[in-house]
Amino acid sequence: MFISNAYAQAAAPAADPGLMGSLSTFLPLILMFVVMYFLMIRPQQKRAKEQKAMMDALAKGDEVITAGGILGKVSKVSDTYVTIEVAANTEITVQKHSITTLLPKGTIKSL
Repeated sequence: MFISNAYAQAAAPAADPGLMGSLSTFLPLILMFVVMYFLMIRPQQKRAKEQKAMMDALAKGDEVITAGGILGKVSKVSDTYVTIEVAANTEITVQKHSITTLLPKGTIKSL
């Protein structure tokens, strides 16, 4: 009386979305990876390249800052280690990759 009968409709054959339908499905995912590449991956690779170039260019007399915040003047460089003079007649040996910043000459005056 108050409720009408509901009849199921026959299913129509699914239309083939084709190439454009598949592309529009994956387009947001592709765009997300492109944006992530330019915002995260590319700058990180650039920074790593600059860090490697700085480590290769380390020489005696350079003034540096280590990852632990120690300032000093490079007194000896080997393949994996760097000896840094942190005070008069006080030297420490650190791993080369722990050097984070190369300071301009004359920054450290007390040594």
